Amino acid sequence: MSPRRRDSDSTAAARAERRAELLAAAAEVFASRGYAVTTVREVADAAGILGGSLYYHFDSKESIADEILSAFLTDMWAAYEQVLGAGIGAGATFRALVGASFQTIHRHRPAVVIYQNESKHLAANPRFSYLLDNQRRFREVWLSVLDRGVLDGELRADLDTGLIYRFIRDTVWVAATWYRCDGPLPAEEIARQYVAMVLEGILQPKEL
Repeated sequence: MSPRRRDSDSTAAARAERRAELLAAAAEVFASRGYAVTTVREVADAAGILGGSLYYHFDSKESIADEILSAFLTDMWAAYEQVLGAGIGAGATFRALVGASFQTIHRHRPAVVIYQNESKHLAANPRFSYLLDNQRRFREVWLSVLDRGVLDGELRADLDTGLIYRFIRDTVWVAATWYRCDGPLPAEEIARQYVAMVLEGILQPKEL
């Protein structure tokens, strides 16, 4: 490799690393303050750079939010597709999807908060129309797993799968508002306990 090529690769790597740092800083600010009220200047301040310098990496606040949300959704769907393609039963798929969801929260917590709080507002912008497509796809995936579980006899037939879906969606993903990577319980243990509470309840089994 020529010295010029090495220098070019090193520069590109450094720029990519800096871009990732800026996205992480922006995600934290958007999640804590709200996307709509956060200014580019505030994002730059959080990243420790001048406001004008941010435009060296991104052409707008929309571009920053787009990249944050796209990265989160791409990663989530990759994890989901791996579970769905495993050829396991509905009950095991249910458990694995909950686990994949918490691992995604672990990797993208601020992005999940932004998605929850800002999707309705952002989806009005054609640039973010994919958010509505993802919501529909997410619902279809979960309902298909739940319906399969009922048909296979693994899940109760007397419960409405649409209601189960809403319960799972809201209880799992709202965890992003309180989850901490350095918290007392790792993501996989939280997922295990969530599944236990959903499938087994919280009452102590009565002794026979």
